[in-house]
Amino acid sequence: MAAAESPAQHDPHEDSAGEAVALTIGFIGLGTMGGPMCLRLVDAGLRVIAHDIDPAATEEVTERRARATGSARRCAEEADILLTSLPAPTHVAAVMAGSGGALAAMRPGSVWVDLTTGSPESVRELSAAAPSGVAVVDCPVTGAVDGARRGTLTLFAGGDDDVVRRVRPVLSHLGTILECGPLGAGSVVKLVTNQLWFVGAAALGEGFAVGLANGVELGTLWRAILASVGDSFVARHDAPSIFAGHWDPSFPLHLCLKDLGLLADLEARVGTDLPMTAAARSAFERAAARYGGGAPELCVARRIAEDAGLEMRLDGDWVPHWEA
Repeated sequence: MAAAESPAQHDPHEDSAGEAVALTIGFIGLGTMGGPMCLRLVDAGLRVIAHDIDPAATEEVTERRARATGSARRCAEEADILLTSLPAPTHVAAVMAGSGGALAAMRPGSVWVDLTTGSPESVRELSAAAPSGVAVVDCPVTGAVDGARRGTLTLFAGGDDDVVRRVRPVLSHLGTILECGPLGAGSVVKLVTNQLWFVGAAALGEGFAVGLANGVELGTLWRAILASVGDSFVARHDAPSIFAGHWDPSFPLHLCLKDLGLLADLEARVGTDLPMTAAARSAFERAAARYGGGAPELCVARRIAEDAGLEMRLDGDWVPHWEA
């Protein structure tokens, strides 16, 4: 990692969240997750500058006191702490890499925190190319859109202990920070949590199908799952999107497949087969082949319901989690 002692004028003052207000926080990527996270920082009273290629997304945060910079590079130039939240490592590289990229524009003493679910190797390569005195933290998040809105995300931080400690006062407005190890470890941990999430999402649809096909009412089945060893975040958080019939469009299948592709690189180091992960990958590939990559993530359960001729809709006031 290219990092150095930070000049005093750029030290984020780890012991006082109030002192972090004096910093300039840059935010690049104001999409489904980035937009709500940026607004959390704005509403916390921090000085936030922002950029997104979508003018409407930028306008949404500037209406709440963030300042638009007009370009990613300008955002990086002005930021003491720069946060990026982008769809994939390829987008991160397109924004940050190279002599004309945003990373090259960052000042000594500043910190780049990448919130993207990405590749540990990619963030290490970018960090190695960072200007002298610019520190890097990989810090992907979990907790869905409702967690981003409420500030209840879990953030998996990888990087130098001192650098992570310096950015904690800012990141704490987004949720709970778990220090995972050196640079890249945050990305590994996030991909493992998604690995288990994908297995769980595919399995939930199968469990509903088995119960329904054998005469158990769906609401009864779900309550039993929640009160048993079958309980999980997937059962609690994702099942309502199945019951409502929208299958959760906040996270499309192509992003599931992107993460499963990144996982494949990590799996190669295990030295044996991982049949549960392979089955989940196949289930999501089948769903994407039928409904398209832009279809909602829980179409992995929709395919099962349709093929089996089962109804997984359930009456109820199922408020979409991204509106909760």
